Amino acid sequence: MIRKARIGDVKDIQKLLMTFASRGDMLSRSLSELYESLRDFYVCEEEGKLLGAAALHIVWEDLAEVRSVAVSEEAGRKGIGSLLVQACVAEARQIGLNRIFCLTYKPDFFGKHGFRLVDKAELPHKVWGDCIKCAKFPDCDENAMILDL
Repeated sequence: MIRKARIGDVKDIQKLLMTFASRGDMLSRSLSELYESLRDFYVCEEEGKLLGAAALHIVWEDLAEVRSVAVSEEAGRKGIGSLLVQACVAEARQIGLNRIFCLTYKPDFFGKHGFRLVDKAELPHKVWGDCIKCAKFPDCDENAMILDL
C-alpha cells in the first residue's frame, strides 16, 4: 500500500497536491519540481489509484523536511497520512538524520507523530528556499514543528 513513488506517479501526485494548493493549504509543485524530487516521495496506492503522497526532503546533514503530505478527500480519515509520515520518519532514521521539521496547518496531526511546535526562527535560513514561491510570503501563518530522532 505504501511505497516509493515511481515516474508514472508524478502526474497523479501533482493533481493531488494541486487540490490542496488551490485552497492555500500547501505549496503547489510543478511537474519539473516533482520529477526532480521524485526520490523524496512515498505514495499510497490501492487498486491502481493514488490515494496519498508525502515527501522526505533532505535539507542539510542533520535535517530534513516532511513536505507535501496529502491524502485524497475520499481516502481521508483512514490513517493513510499517518502511514506516509511514518514511512518518511523511518527513512530519516535509516539514513542517519537527527531532526525532521515540517511547516503545517495541522499541528495536531503532526503532534501525534511526536513533532513539537517551535519558533520558526529556530529553523536554519536554508529551509525557507521554497517560501519565496508562496503567496503568503513573508507573512507565513504555518506552524513550524520539529521531531528529534
